[in-house]
Amino acid sequence: MGDTSHGRTLGIVTILCTLLGWSSIPLFLRYFAKEIDPWTANGWRYGISALIWLPPLLLAWGRRTLPKGVWSAALWPSLWNIPAQVCFGLAPYYVEPGLMTFSLRVNIVFVTLGAALLFAAERRIIRAPGFLAGLVMVVGGAAATVLLKPGGLGGGTLLGVVLAIGSGALYAGYALSVRRSMMGLNPLLAFAAVNQLTGLGLVACMLLLGDRHGAHVLDLARAEFATGLSDWTPQAHKFSMLVLSAIIGIGLGHTFYFLSIARLGLATASAVVQLQPIMVSVASYFFFSEVLTPAQWVMGLVAVIGAGLILWTQHRLTRPPPAAQAPPAPANAG
Repeated sequence: MGDTSHGRTLGIVTILCTLLGWSSIPLFLRYFAKEIDPWTANGWRYGISALIWLPPLLLAWGRRTLPKGVWSAALWPSLWNIPAQVCFGLAPYYVEPGLMTFSLRVNIVFVTLGAALLFAAERRIIRAPGFLAGLVMVVGGAAATVLLKPGGLGGGTLLGVVLAIGSGALYAGYALSVRRSMMGLNPLLAFAAVNQLTGLGLVACMLLLGDRHGAHVLDLARAEFATGLSDWTPQAHKFSMLVLSAIIGIGLGHTFYFLSIARLGLATASAVVQLQPIMVSVASYFFFSEVLTPAQWVMGLVAVIGAGLILWTQHRLTRPPPAAQAPPAPANAG
């Protein structure tokens, strides 16, 4: 009983760390918007993350424990993850972080519908009253949160919302492809392999489309090293903040998420992550003066509750045995 209680306590700590880490990603990206273009921010962040996740792969390769076929299995999820990360990285440049993350909740609808279409065992979910009610709440709540924005939607804001919803749809494809092609693989090594391929893709995008092919960040680094720690401010040390965002949001965030799933289960961990829009919106109010009206808050909460209802319905109707569960895929990797 003591070991179980300790494991569950550790799981609660790690899922809260996941929530904090993933909530920081839209805030970091919005913070970079004035000086670092999205292609460069994405390329550097995922390039750094790939380096963080390389040692476990090298260690497994050296010990001859690297799963056979892990790279070919990682290819399809990576092909979904790369454009998902592109849309996710671009969105904060066109829409406030809070509104972006509320829009991203539509992801849970795409995931559940895709699972019902691809996996026969889950097809009864789309006919369940809980799923249908949750679907209406997510779509209606997210749409109302966007449409109730004071002053209406400008072209840039509309593009940001489209990018956020698009990233949610692509993340659904990523999660489903992980489940389909990486069943039975060690989840940490599976994600590490996907992370390497995703990093290569986003670095390639940066070299093709980034400001000075991504070299602009080196100017920030040189200025930071010249300044030293005597005048440490986030504005003067944007390169350090870029590295920190990769470590917190991608490196540690995903590690904590996998540990949480092992101790709390996928449904519980996923449900806690649904609180991300609230965390982001509160932080965005203090950092970027983003204000949601009471009506937007109400409809945003409706969307979050709807996402939780869908997760609960899916968990209740499927409940696969632990041995049959696939490696978990992050709902919004960042």
